[in-house]
Amino acid sequence: MLADLDPDQRPRERMLRLGADALSDVELVALLLGSGRRGSSALDTARDLLAAHGGLTGLAHADPAALLRSPGVGPAKATRVVAGLALARRFGTSTDRRQTVRTPADVARVAAPLLPGPADGRVVAVAGDRAARLLGAVVVPGVLAHADPFPVREVLAEALRRGAVTLALAHRHDPETPDPVPADRAATAAVARAAAHCGLRLLDHVVLVGGTWTGVGEDGPAGAGWTS
Repeated sequence: MLADLDPDQRPRERMLRLGADALSDVELVALLLGSGRRGSSALDTARDLLAAHGGLTGLAHADPAALLRSPGVGPAKATRVVAGLALARRFGTSTDRRQTVRTPADVARVAAPLLPGPADGRVVAVAGDRAARLLGAVVVPGVLAHADPFPVREVLAEALRRGAVTLALAHRHDPETPDPVPADRAATAAVARAAAHCGLRLLDHVVLVGGTWTGVGEDGPAGAGWTS
């Protein structure tokens, strides 16, 4: 039984300590099951399920009705296993996981849906992993683009909360107000310096003025003049 195992050898504790990739198929399925049946552990039940369905591939294509025929597997366990493996298949065919944010145009594409209507100062943080694959984009709560001082801490917190390694910023600027570049350049530099101390790399800060997106770097516009 799981209770008889050394705590460090139980699937849940091993995942917390070593990560999911360190676990076997049996251990992962056991975690989906949550518990075993009378006289058998979740590991035993997981091992029986995998054997009955010809391994992980067969189990991944089994429906709840097929799983319910296995001893110790009721509706709750069957649906958890099917749901977990369905999510894995869905992720494997998802195009979102391959979306990257490496250029100002990429940042604009991701940020634009979050910046509708007139300019209101909202700032979008676009988080990416080490390979600049998109982890998420969010309007940073309570942050305005031209606040003085710029709220660097809040921006970085949103990126770190998503496990980001790369970060980009975006906001919309009212074309009838003064030139935004000096203030945006200062904010960009402040974020870049602070990000470096947190293990983050700031990719770009892009500003939408009218219908044109401009990348704003510490030394001047980068990628300026490309239109949405």
